[in-house]
Amino acid sequence: MEAIAIAKHIRQSPKKVRFVLDAVRGKKVNEALNTLEFMNKKAAGHILKTLKSAIANMSVKSDEYDHESLKIKEAFVDEGPVMKRWRAAAMGRATQILKRTSHLTIVITDGKN
Repeated sequence: MEAIAIAKHIRQSPKKVRFVLDAVRGKKVNEALNTLEFMNKKAAGHILKTLKSAIANMSVKSDEYDHESLKIKEAFVDEGPVMKRWRAAAMGRATQILKRTSHLTIVITDGKN
């Protein structure tokens, strides 16, 4: 049985979120929760919230699941919409500022069909 949780429009660049996500990808859910709780990164909070949402989705989907056997099957980040802003630069020019966003997807499984 699988459960999916998606977080859209996270106001952080996908590169920074991927850095934290690589630390928990493929781990057991309990181990990933402990790792994220004590990680000192902004993205860890978003990933933790999405992972807890996936666990809640699993409990709604199936009453008979073992919390200890849950594992992160897939975890990936896609680029979301980019906000484009302008800032003044030297000699009357303007430079572009790109404020990137991310879409986070986490799939957990209990190993059964």
